[in-house]
Amino acid sequence: MTGRAKLQSKAPAPSDGAKILQFKIWLKGVSPMIWRRVQTPVSTTLRELHGIFQVAMGWEGIHLFQFELRATRFGSSELCGKSPDVSLGELRLRKGARFIYEYDLNIPWEHEVRLEAELPMESRRAYPHCVEGNASCPPEDCGGPAAFLERRDAQYSLEGIEDLGTVADFVDQVVLKKQTEILKGEAVIKEMHDVLERLEERHSWQGHPFSRKAVNARLKNGDHLTLMYQRW
Repeated sequence: MTGRAKLQSKAPAPSDGAKILQFKIWLKGVSPMIWRRVQTPVSTTLRELHGIFQVAMGWEGIHLFQFELRATRFGSSELCGKSPDVSLGELRLRKGARFIYEYDLNIPWEHEVRLEAELPMESRRAYPHCVEGNASCPPEDCGGPAAFLERRDAQYSLEGIEDLGTVADFVDQVVLKKQTEILKGEAVIKEMHDVLERLEERHSWQGHPFSRKAVNARLKNGDHLTLMYQRW
């Protein structure tokens, strides 16, 4: 037996508590796909996972939630399902396992979750951890997937393009051509105020931009531990 083999044979096997599970979560009924990839210890409870998903996706934790897993529902106490204070290890999920995570059950926002891998813990990494993701999270209470898509695309509507054109013309005349007398016209100023309000409203419909760095800073700060109890 080589020295390297001897060294490997003496290395302790990681405990179940040290194992890391990697999940991919994506929002159903929305295209392009809004998704995140997160890693968390196997000791994490479903309640904690709810908080992690809230932070990773960009939700605010102000509505009820539930997990639907193996025909069993775990979630907010008002829903009369099973308690989410059960660890992922107790659930004995296998690689490739899928389940549903619902948030704001009046609409609802339905997410599909897949267990992608079981990994060793990295000593220099703080957990839970967001690996990657894509696309902005819808604003809270925006009416569900169909309403979100309609509002999100409003900036490309004829009205949206016309408002952008109005702003471009204003900048061209005042800034580039130095026609500052325009600023004395109350009707012009009121029109620009209204246009900018509409543009700001359309911008708010785009949702909360995803930033992996910002998500991991919030997870490290423990924001998920607050959100998991905010409304349950």
